[in-house]
Amino acid sequence: MGTPQFAVPILEAVAKDYDVLAVVTQPDRPVGRKQKLTQSPVKQAAVKLGVKVLQPKKLGGSPELAEAIALAPDLIITAAYGQFLPTKFLNAAKITAVNVHGSLLPKYRGGAPIQYSIINGDKETGVTLIQMVKKMDAGGMWAQTAIPLTRADDTGTVFDKLSLVGRDLLMKKLPAIIAGEQPIPQDEAQVTFSPTISKDQEHLDITLTADQLDNWVRALRPEIGGWVTLMGERVKLWAITPLASTTDAQPGIVVERSKKRLVVAAGAGTTFAINQLQPAGKGKQPIAAFLNGAGRSIQEGDQIIAEN
Repeated sequence: MGTPQFAVPILEAVAKDYDVLAVVTQPDRPVGRKQKLTQSPVKQAAVKLGVKVLQPKKLGGSPELAEAIALAPDLIITAAYGQFLPTKFLNAAKITAVNVHGSLLPKYRGGAPIQYSIINGDKETGVTLIQMVKKMDAGGMWAQTAIPLTRADDTGTVFDKLSLVGRDLLMKKLPAIIAGEQPIPQDEAQVTFSPTISKDQEHLDITLTADQLDNWVRALRPEIGGWVTLMGERVKLWAITPLASTTDAQPGIVVERSKKRLVVAAGAGTTFAINQLQPAGKGKQPIAAFLNGAGRSIQEGDQIIAEN
């Protein structure tokens, strides 16, 4: 059970060593400006493997749920599926239900663990194999693997890394799980949550420090994109660089401007350079192209980014 690219290597590895009775994924969705109906990456992989695909809009109470239960699976394996699983479905697994979760639980239960690890400036993240229970990401843990986080990482790069880490950890541990190894309970005192990023959170807060702002930019990249009101228009910031230089200027004011460089004040006297942005309705562009076009009138001292 999975939907995004994160789950594809996991499905492919499981299918090599085990008999996959079915794949459950989210329905085809319209994508892009032309709203082309598109299969999820997991569905595309399942079709190539010749595996039955079930795509309920809502799993609970659906014909697909009854069909999946009727398959009488030994195992249910979930990796970023995107829906809650009914208890009667979890109980249908003869052995157990395993979730490949993208955090070092009990830290970051919920739907956006990778994003929050970047937002909070964590030095590492990882994958945890847990037993699925009715409560979200609260089951016992079979195994964990940690990886370092760097300032070069964004949600896309971490998803790619953890997808492979999760695949390898699952394939290593599955024989023991099948043999009856019991998971270790999570420490409830250490639990934190990572709820799905809201639309309001996509609006970047220019009063954050440059490092914090960079964390948000990278957490919202490559798919969502964080935005600011720049020169009165909604503009997405795709790449910035926090700088060592400080300033007395208020957040959003230009402190340095040249043909190929634009440095702006952030919170607490910090500064950052904008590397890549995207005005509404246009494509992504390097800062030099923006300064040579729509931003040609920008001068040092201008308040170009409005505070939220």
